[in-house]
Amino acid sequence: MEWMGLNELRERFLTFFESKGHLRLPSASLVPREDASLLLINSGMAPLKKYFMGLETPPRKRVTTCQKCIRTPDIERVGKTSRHGTFFEMLGNFSFGDYFKREATHWAWEFITQELKIPTDRLWVSIFQDDDEAFDIWTKEVGVDPSRIVRLGREDNFWEIGSGPCGPCSEIYFDRGPEAGCGKPDCAVGCDCDRYVEFWNLVFTQFNSDGEGHYTPLDHPNIDTGMGLERLACIMQGVNSLFEVDTVQNIMGEIASIAGVKYKEDEKTDVALRVITDHIRSTVFLVGDGVVPQNEGRGYVLRRLLRRAARFGRLLGIEEPFLYKVCDRVIEENKTAYPELLENADYIRQVIRIEEERFQKTIVQGMNLLQSLLDRVDTKMIAEGYCLPGEDVFKLYDTFGFPLDLTREIARDHGIDIDEEGFLAQMQRQREMARKAREELGDLGWEEDILAGLEFRETFVGYQSLSAKTQLLNILKNGELVGTLSEGDEAMLLLETTPFYAESGGQVGDTGTLQFANGSVFTVRDTKKSPTGHILHIGELSSGSIKVGDTLTAIVDKDRRRAIMRNHTAAHLLQAALREVLGTHVHQAGQMVDEHVCRFDFTHFSAVTPQELEQIERKVNRMILDGLDVNISEQHIDEAKAQGALALFDSKYSEIVRVCNISGQSIELCGGTHVSNTAQLGLFKIRHESSVAAGVRRIEAVTGWNTLETIHQQEALLRETSELLKSCPVADIPAKVSALNAQVKALQKQLDEQTQKLAAYQTQELTSNMPQIGPVRLLTMLLNVDSVDALKKTADSLKSKYPDIVGVIAMNDQKNPKGKVTLLAFAGKEAVAAGIHAGKLVQAVAQKAEGSGGGRPDNAMGGASRPDMIDEALATAGEVVRAQLGL
Repeated sequence: MEWMGLNELRERFLTFFESKGHLRLPSASLVPREDASLLLINSGMAPLKKYFMGLETPPRKRVTTCQKCIRTPDIERVGKTSRHGTFFEMLGNFSFGDYFKREATHWAWEFITQELKIPTDRLWVSIFQDDDEAFDIWTKEVGVDPSRIVRLGREDNFWEIGSGPCGPCSEIYFDRGPEAGCGKPDCAVGCDCDRYVEFWNLVFTQFNSDGEGHYTPLDHPNIDTGMGLERLACIMQGVNSLFEVDTVQNIMGEIASIAGVKYKEDEKTDVALRVITDHIRSTVFLVGDGVVPQNEGRGYVLRRLLRRAARFGRLLGIEEPFLYKVCDRVIEENKTAYPELLENADYIRQVIRIEEERFQKTIVQGMNLLQSLLDRVDTKMIAEGYCLPGEDVFKLYDTFGFPLDLTREIARDHGIDIDEEGFLAQMQRQREMARKAREELGDLGWEEDILAGLEFRETFVGYQSLSAKTQLLNILKNGELVGTLSEGDEAMLLLETTPFYAESGGQVGDTGTLQFANGSVFTVRDTKKSPTGHILHIGELSSGSIKVGDTLTAIVDKDRRRAIMRNHTAAHLLQAALREVLGTHVHQAGQMVDEHVCRFDFTHFSAVTPQELEQIERKVNRMILDGLDVNISEQHIDEAKAQGALALFDSKYSEIVRVCNISGQSIELCGGTHVSNTAQLGLFKIRHESSVAAGVRRIEAVTGWNTLETIHQQEALLRETSELLKSCPVADIPAKVSALNAQVKALQKQLDEQTQKLAAYQTQELTSNMPQIGPVRLLTMLLNVDSVDALKKTADSLKSKYPDIVGVIAMNDQKNPKGKVTLLAFAGKEAVAAGIHAGKLVQAVAQKAEGSGGGRPDNAMGGASRPDMIDEALATAGEVVRAQLGL
């Protein structure tokens, strides 16, 4: 058995199945397209589901792929074992109603025994217990020794997910030898030990399940196989772990070099190296497919992976951002199979670096929270067996990315244990919530489109015309196909030919009317596509009655469409200007163009400055005033890319694509509608720029009549401002406002001085009569001020003057619309030394007035929602102080 590198194995597999008449397809994006059942692509079959379901026609009945995948359910186990990882590649060969079991088994055996030359005495095969057909093929045709065939039950060898296509499967195992096993006498295929490694699963999709135990044979059975590339590489390279495979080991070596450590010298170090190695692979591929760190959805998966890797980097002693450096090695190891990584290398590196820098700030906040939790614990509580609550430990883990081991280690340095059972209970609760969310998806991925069985495909003429004579083919009302509609009925109509553009690619759907030959009128409020791509005209029959087969004229609202076209073309010009001004790292991250606005989301790492926005706006308007022709053509995708055409990160395109070329200034793949010349945009005006997510900015702009409307609104705003400033000329408004600001600042300073004097006067009499409680003196009071700053200055002054003081001051803030009271607790140096903790004091007092608070031993803030209970709350301060002093 010859040693083979991972990249060579991938190419060997794909080339082999090309020789068997398969079409090699590139890996789909990790971001699912039109599949609401998946957050991320997690199997080789997932991107091809539409072909298995018959929703789309595959480019060929035989297909082979190497699909990048991510799975995160076992993320906590990554690093602790040599088998678990979140990123993997899945090799597969697929048949859509073409060949079946015979060819699938023959070719699988041929590839592993002849192409890879794996000895047959190291191979085992499992089949479904009732699949005699598979047994006969393996033994009588392929020639596998019957003693090496193992029959397993439904749980192991029958592939089924709810309702939909399903069937028995056959798995191929590699025997690593007795030394890798558990040593039990009954150790065999199916044992949980590491001896028998399942590396190729052949699924024979031959039934359709109704989800209730009833199976109907499919007219055209399918083949769906999956083989983990890293697992195959382990076998061919004779290693026990995916982390020892050549390309993965090279990535780990880069990390070890940065950290100044070596693999296999210390178990804790090894765990950290494995975690970082796996997570940086996932991170690079996710960012490369356009995912950005966020607090929800797939963006949260990315953020969790990236921060977990950074966190383990700190455990290796790496304090500075480093993952963005490692991504170069990940790209280098994968650039042959995934050239898009190299094309987007600068962008990937920047996204990772910025998120690392954000996490550095977060981990500091987490340390502050942990310290505050530990500060609340006194020696008496420790003696009584106090544990840091599991809820707090989980918050540190989930919100701030603190591993359990790190929290435990820091807590034990303070002599405090942690409630691990409570932490695990919180973890389980989170898993249950995630599981429930997955179950609620149900069979969504296999749900049948009611229009899937329709054989016709309507003709779209909306690129050339805004009206068309056509025929009504189908009526969809309340989820069912019907034959007629009456006045007032709401429905979705399917036409033989239509000029209506269906919402797609960020462009909204058309509106308009369908005028029937019998005088009836259907008002189209929106146009969308069904899951199978049929164009649905959504609206209401405004007058008359209609039936399937009626003739009509479909008329798009031309003024609205033309406004949409202006904004869509503007989006292309905007991206070109952004890339010229800000850099080529800018890529479209989303867009929405309608008749009112052009909203464009793009990758960038800081706010766009006013000067840059002005420059961008000028460049777009220059292209408009130059009257550039907009040329639309259909080309082969390779030809389009050779011209420099931009494509979306997470989009998968067919071989023939639609190219929008604006006289060479902007070239993009686009299926939307556009003007024929940029002069038709009139004028382009940016309304505002904002942040959407980490590394993603948004610009909203207007064109045409909307630009004029924006100018009118701004002029009206200036006139109103002028009137408020006593008819100040518009040109003098900045100077007038500056003068008013200076006046307000001077008045505020005078007010603060008077407030401070008032506070000093109020405290002077009270401090002369402070009650003595053991070694400290207590001050409680209500100040009628509206400045927290004044409150803090008063406390600092008192602590400086009276080192033994303990104080709780309530501020009756008249400006607070909710009527809440602000509380400040403080303690002088001598009071803190005596055992006073201001944070715990303010917390106890605030609770008496339905509030909360906390902070340091010498200074803490709180708030109370019941002003009417504040006197009663302040009265309890003495009791709390006595308890803290043990009196």
